[in-house]
Amino acid sequence: MPTTVFIPTPLRPYANKSARVEVEGRTVGEALENLTRTHDRLREHLYNENGKLRSFVNVYVNDSDIRYLEKEDTPLKPEDTITIVPSVAGGAAAEAAAAPLTNEEIRRYSRHLIMPEVGLEGQRKLKAARVLCIGAGGLGSPATLYLAAAGVGTIGLVDFDVVDFSNLQRQILHSTADVGRPKLESAAERLTGINPGVRIETHEAALNSSNALDILQNYEVIVDGTDNFPTRYLVNDACVLLGKPNVYGSIFRFEGQASIFAAPDGPCYRCLYAEPPPPGLVPSCAEGGVLGVLPGVVGTIQATEAIKLLAAAGETLIGRLLLFDALRMSFRQMKLRKDPNCAICGAHPTITQLIDYEQFCNPATAIEVSASQLAGLDAALIDVREPYEFAGGAIDGATLIPLGTLPLRLHEVPRDRDVVVYCQSGSRSARALEILRGAGFSRARHLRGGYAAWLRERV
Repeated sequence: MPTTVFIPTPLRPYANKSARVEVEGRTVGEALENLTRTHDRLREHLYNENGKLRSFVNVYVNDSDIRYLEKEDTPLKPEDTITIVPSVAGGAAAEAAAAPLTNEEIRRYSRHLIMPEVGLEGQRKLKAARVLCIGAGGLGSPATLYLAAAGVGTIGLVDFDVVDFSNLQRQILHSTADVGRPKLESAAERLTGINPGVRIETHEAALNSSNALDILQNYEVIVDGTDNFPTRYLVNDACVLLGKPNVYGSIFRFEGQASIFAAPDGPCYRCLYAEPPPPGLVPSCAEGGVLGVLPGVVGTIQATEAIKLLAAAGETLIGRLLLFDALRMSFRQMKLRKDPNCAICGAHPTITQLIDYEQFCNPATAIEVSASQLAGLDAALIDVREPYEFAGGAIDGATLIPLGTLPLRLHEVPRDRDVVVYCQSGSRSARALEILRGAGFSRARHLRGGYAAWLRERV
């Protein structure tokens, strides 16, 4: 039974441009000998004049380096694969061919122009493209930086937040000097500095059912950099209704996910997750934390997938879910299928227009208070965040009782009046509400969207 040999990009011109080749061989040495006999131009790249494997070429059987096995005498089983991994310096200098790009663009994108997978035609497509990124935060930062550097002609940004000190650990679009500035201002300035030839369009708004279709319809590819379930389902549904590919990414603590949803004949986000988790079950990054470099990895993957879509190059993540574990430094991928019974992209969709996504993701509105409603209530306010968060700003008159101490401090919560608990974004307060309701506080509610929503409403 033949063994599959994976050929790296630099060596494919010497193997009839093949990414993988089937060869016979009982050992690695025999398989490589048969490979170079079939593709004789590979021999000088793999072997030196003495017939030994070159020192800058590594060979793996499955995921093990043969240098630590039996070298070229490593035996092969039918299911084994061989991967050739040569050292790569980053590209050699080359003259860009004449093209209808400016001289500056030819110099700027020269490393793209010499790649057959991109080349002149691909760079033209990137220059003409329009990509929208939802969010200028952790995922949006690396995604837009690389999209701008790659020469995507128009980049749209949707955000309504201001830069906070706590953002700087991972949101590399912004600097210390930007604290207090609107993120869109900071982001546009940085991206223009990276590439003045890219047009930046800003949409300072919270994406919702009334504006999503109008904003998304003017772009070819949507990059989802959201951090909450209502907006994630909103982006998915809008992309399905508009026929726009949705480059998805999500992060939490040390783990990330990436895929492409809503592409023709591909699954959408609802095919993977038909319904959101109950409020409070899955904490946000603000509540559970996130490794600062993690959004850099996932956001860069999103930028890569967007560029591949625009340039029509390579195999995209359509129909695949990529899982990244930074603690183990491992990648895995899962196959995804389009759900014929999906509520929005299935054969008989029941969702044909955008819905109320706050209601969809949190149906228990009877125990919620919106930021606008809070001002008209005579209620005791309980802040269940941590002391350092409370010190950074709180709603006037609130009492600090961190969530972890709430069961021991129930005697501090009044039973004879309305009570509203809040946290940063609504997840911890939902759990606090369960504790209070379970202890008989029938007049307790929580603030939908938390302190962040209250800040937005106040502005």
